[in-house]
Amino acid sequence: MKTPTETRQILDTLEGQHRGADTELHYTTPFELLVATILFAQSTVQRVNLGTPPLFRRYPTARALARATTAELESQIRATGFFRAKSKALIGMAKALVSDYGGEVPADMDALIELPGVGRKTANVVLGHAFGVPGLPVDRHVLRVSNRIGIAESDDPAVVERQLCAALPKDRWTRTSDTLILHGRRICRPRPLCDRCAVQDECDYFAALRTDRSPQRARKQTRGKATVRASRR
Repeated sequence: MKTPTETRQILDTLEGQHRGADTELHYTTPFELLVATILFAQSTVQRVNLGTPPLFRRYPTARALARATTAELESQIRATGFFRAKSKALIGMAKALVSDYGGEVPADMDALIELPGVGRKTANVVLGHAFGVPGLPVDRHVLRVSNRIGIAESDDPAVVERQLCAALPKDRWTRTSDTLILHGRRICRPRPLCDRCAVQDECDYFAALRTDRSPQRARKQTRGKATVRASRR
């Protein structure tokens, strides 16, 4: 795994490639971001951003959402997928906010993860973007990119979060997550576009890929030369 110094240098380069990296979810309040992040599970940014404007107009606050029925909410969020489970989670979350926090979203990790439908990743998104509280959300993109490059080494999001946070100052945590997420969506996809990557030379995955392909190239070149020589005979 890379050293903290190497990790910071790599992230400096990636931040240059993805300038202004930020969450792509649309929101205006902490409550809206919390709702959007819950809806984002197993969905896409495009589907969530398309569906949230009418949802926020109908349920602008936790108190309004707490009064909704699962049946009416399901029809509003169907396009985001898993709408039955998300409907129950959103209403449960809203009711908890009303009963425990006066309808406001708490700026506290322990309080957030006690809410229905809210895990550590969602809590970190809300804390970092809505409240400016340092947090490093680890989703599938962060897992894939950080392990490929070699700045983390685990399939466990909690472990990767600890590894990255240990290598970085707190004021970089949220920006690092946003940068790695964008890099995973645009460049380091499941089938990566390595030729477009700004940290190609520092990437463990690319180094291994290059090493694996070298013998294949050599064999192809050898076979090609042998064929040419044979044809001349």
